[in-house]
Amino acid sequence: MSYQDILRSAKEEWEGLQRSDRPLILVGTATCGRSAGALEVLDTFKKELKNRGIDCNVIEVGCLGLCYAEPLVTIIKPGRPGICYYNVTCPKVVELIEGYLINDDTLSDYALGAIGDETVDGIPELFSIGVLKPQVRRILRNCGLIDPTNINHYIANGGYSGFMKALKLSPEQIIDEVKRSGLRGRGGAGFPTWRKWQFSKEVKVEEKYLICNGSEGDPGTFSNKLLFESDPHSVLEGMLIAAYTVNAERGYIYCPEEYPLALQILRIAIRQAEEYGLLGNNILGSSFNFHIKIKEGAGAYICGEETALIECIEGKRGIPRIRPPFPPVSGLFNKPTIINNVETLACATLVLQNGGQWFAELGNENNRGTKLFCLSGNIKHSGMIEVPFGTTLKEMVYDIGGGASDDKSIKAVQTGGPGGGCLPLRLFDTPVDHDSLLEFGSSMGSGGIIVMDEGICMVDVARTFLDFSQRECCGACVPCRLGIKQMFDIFEDIRQGKGRTEDIDLLVEIGEAVKLGSLCGLGQTAPNPVLTTIRYFRDEYEAHIKYRGCPLVCGAT
Repeated sequence: MSYQDILRSAKEEWEGLQRSDRPLILVGTATCGRSAGALEVLDTFKKELKNRGIDCNVIEVGCLGLCYAEPLVTIIKPGRPGICYYNVTCPKVVELIEGYLINDDTLSDYALGAIGDETVDGIPELFSIGVLKPQVRRILRNCGLIDPTNINHYIANGGYSGFMKALKLSPEQIIDEVKRSGLRGRGGAGFPTWRKWQFSKEVKVEEKYLICNGSEGDPGTFSNKLLFESDPHSVLEGMLIAAYTVNAERGYIYCPEEYPLALQILRIAIRQAEEYGLLGNNILGSSFNFHIKIKEGAGAYICGEETALIECIEGKRGIPRIRPPFPPVSGLFNKPTIINNVETLACATLVLQNGGQWFAELGNENNRGTKLFCLSGNIKHSGMIEVPFGTTLKEMVYDIGGGASDDKSIKAVQTGGPGGGCLPLRLFDTPVDHDSLLEFGSSMGSGGIIVMDEGICMVDVARTFLDFSQRECCGACVPCRLGIKQMFDIFEDIRQGKGRTEDIDLLVEIGEAVKLGSLCGLGQTAPNPVLTTIRYFRDEYEAHIKYRGCPLVCGAT
């Protein structure tokens, strides 16, 4: 079957669903929805519709990114805009069926927004509401709107068109397009994607590998999971583009085993792509071969580091390798290996579908495109957001996130996970990109933003992240293994009332040494939460030493 035949069939199915004379009900059943009761809501819809003899198309979709509003249900009546309802419960399902489906009452009090270019009974257009209006949904364009287990939904909305364009280009032309886009790795390091592909392409060996790094151990980070669960084919298409560019015939997706739904959906997506001839040998009649296997991670945070990830896939304990050589030259099984983050590959899909110039229209000079950020902690609108690079912390936390969840004053944010830093309110005008946060001792990382209000003790925050890094350290190098433990022991002394004023400067001294001497990114960044909290909240450390706690937070006197 040719791609044109596949596309024609997919569009017919998609358009038939949209133009059906039966109502269409979309239920978000990604992990966030399920944790809020979405499966019970789905079962109630099916049961109540059957009991009433109402014929509807009911499909499961992924996460819209509005995790705070789950379960989300969108009802599209024939010839009408869709209406998205939030915090839907089983009793509300009965009301929606009787009120809207039967009696045409939109129940606007339950509605979040209308999908279309107009308001409906006073219900605003969905993407004009406060949490969505500042966003630019490119990577998230399909999330929450298509069935992730149906490849036709993806294809009908432009899916795999980027790969089809790539097949008509030379590897050099693809690399030039990616270079024109300004795409940098979204996993935290921000290395130019085109350069990594160029390195591997230039190595003249027949056997090469591609790895999609879906490891996601940062507390408060869930973008990989969301993309796997909501739009898996956008990642597979990016893998195909990258593999074709560097001439890799085998690829691996590293996905944590604690993501059972993501693993289930990925397996379905790979099988469907194989059935359509988009994976396997002689793809779509070309001479290009590419096969994908899934490697389930065992939960080790260190395996997010690319060389530890390689060791894990090879069946060894996940310990970082000494570099050079770097993976694009010698990686998996000592063969040239490209390792890209999930979001990076989804961005590569966008670049080939729409062009490098289109991709580069957003962002700033050295950071092009949009970025996914995970908002969590003491914030009203927790969830996944997508904004152009250069958007400030203030815009993300207040304009999109809605401020603190309990109407307290916000005190700080933690960016970049355990290896990032804690930044105070006075720095919230900082534009967020790969480079700007480094000036203040933090990092963007993979996009986690944990919001902390005035009721949070920053000494406890630093200790918690340090404890995490200590537990996840692989122990391969002395500075990280012993340095982080020594820093944690000092925190224990401070917490037990044994701290000394000079311990604060000692923490800084040890932290800087750990950063300089560690083998991999874990040790090189683990001291950052400590260093930034000392830099911006030193008074709380002094209070802990003098009063055995913060007078305003810990209740010390």
